[in-house]
Amino acid sequence: MKSREISQDDALEIIKKGESHFFDYKSRETSGQKVQKIASAFANADGGEFIIGIEDEKTEPELLKRWKGGEKIEDFNPHLQALSELNPSLDFVTTFFTCSGLPGITMSIKIEKSAFVHLTASGEVYVRQGAQSLKITESQKITELQFAKGASSFEDYVISTCPAENIYQTQKIKDFLAHYSPKTEPLDYVYSENLLDNKSCEPRLAGVMLFAEKPQAFIPRKCSIKIVRYETKEEEPERDFLKETISIDGSAYDLIIESVRKVSEILSSINIWTTDGLKHLEYPPEAIWEIVTNAVIHRDYSISDDVQIHVYDNRLEIISPGKLPGYVTIDNILESRYARNHKIVRTLSKYKDAPNKDIGEGLNTAFEKMKEWKLKPPIIEEIKNYVKVTIPHAPLARPTELILKFLKTNQTINNKQARELTGIKSENLVKVEFYKIRDEGLLERVPGLEGPASAWRLTDKGEKEVQEIE
Repeated sequence: MKSREISQDDALEIIKKGESHFFDYKSRETSGQKVQKIASAFANADGGEFIIGIEDEKTEPELLKRWKGGEKIEDFNPHLQALSELNPSLDFVTTFFTCSGLPGITMSIKIEKSAFVHLTASGEVYVRQGAQSLKITESQKITELQFAKGASSFEDYVISTCPAENIYQTQKIKDFLAHYSPKTEPLDYVYSENLLDNKSCEPRLAGVMLFAEKPQAFIPRKCSIKIVRYETKEEEPERDFLKETISIDGSAYDLIIESVRKVSEILSSINIWTTDGLKHLEYPPEAIWEIVTNAVIHRDYSISDDVQIHVYDNRLEIISPGKLPGYVTIDNILESRYARNHKIVRTLSKYKDAPNKDIGEGLNTAFEKMKEWKLKPPIIEEIKNYVKVTIPHAPLARPTELILKFLKTNQTINNKQARELTGIKSENLVKVEFYKIRDEGLLERVPGLEGPASAWRLTDKGEKEVQEIE
């Protein structure tokens, strides 16, 4: 617990802040039940902060009069006691604010997004949506929340349509156990790893995804990988740019291997301009591997959709069903270690050539390799119920440096070539780069070439300059 003296300006900013998805305030007279409601709602969503000791504008329209804190810190003991009764227990940080000229002490309570679904003492479940703490009453919705947060995983779902022998008598499990130590029989392995339900002896989804010859024939959800090739750089491509769609089926291990192989094959057919001339579109293989692996092993299998890999002329997009699990956020994803599908992650890591050999380091490796290749880092987004990772083919170097380096080995450069080199999408912005270099006396227009055919070349001064570029 911390105590802070703040200015009236700061107090006014807090009062005027208004309720939102991440912030709320309550009267000092608020009940323990309401404290539990809002605290659990924040924890069950994306985290947030609420302050006790500020009146609602409906009951007190005058701003400064809305600050009505407690006389002493002990006045907040009932609220703290209510927080301690949440199930499971909740981590939170409290700060007490005092302000000269305003009455009493207010208490700020900061709640982090939690890896669990938290219930009030009366067993109710709330989730924050916008400026409201909404009660969830349908059991199916509560189950979906557990899957989304990773508190429960659909990998434990029993697949009654799949005979048990379809996971412990397959060639896939035999190949896996051939390199497994200590030597273990297939049936013993699936039981010891809880891939078969102990009561019904029916396989769990994790077991089917790992060892069935074709899991997609048994799992009542889409769980393949769909690769889509668009011959464009547009953000929202029209159907005319769609070249091909490929569906990859198979076990989790096979999905990763075959999808990465197919993506590499597609990339080898795309030519772009580089500083060394026209070459195949290339990305660090490790970056593609790690991001595709993450999409397969951390996806939410309760969502009936395939992992999507979109291949564009200037980027790759890997879209995985399910929000970020547990306490993982966009901001802490490179430091956090959380597996939604523990059984799938654990078993894949035991393969001789494990796709997730360095568990928890996949995205870090992708970022490091992109930097080594002097490409901009991946972009991670959470969009509705999906996580999208974009691997841009955009160099880290400044546009001027790239244009001059290109002209070190090529006599001329046009606008289209410069756009592909620099990753700049706008023709006009590329023209601005050309004009900047021209004004430095390094470039000149190629005589006789106008309009779409126009191009640039080095001046004598530019020829000397580029010799110093490595």
